[in-house]
Amino acid sequence: MIANIPYLAVVGLIIIGLSAVIFKKNLIKIIIGITIIQSGVNLFLITLGYREGSTAPIWTSSPGGVMAFPVPQALTLTSIVIGVAVTALMLSLVIHLYRHHGTLDVRKMGGDDQ
Repeated sequence: MIANIPYLAVVGLIIIGLSAVIFKKNLIKIIIGITIIQSGVNLFLITLGYREGSTAPIWTSSPGGVMAFPVPQALTLTSIVIGVAVTALMLSLVIHLYRHHGTLDVRKMGGDDQ
């Protein structure tokens, strides 16, 4: 049961993020929900690379035992960098929408152009 705790945390983070994306109407809260989903996916990638009793895959100080998988760690670092860029892009679009519509509520941003 202890080994399943990270997976339960992944499911919890993704459910919290999805509920924010689906049920919230404020654009900033939707972006926060998307970043929570991203954190859940990053935790999932790190959990996949974990091995019980393993050491970090550093060649300079390898004791010769079981090593953790380096690919999920590299994918997670890449995902973090891409996530920061996408979050910055989403926030800049929200600023543009706020200046154009005067609100962050998606219900009040109807199809009428000003």
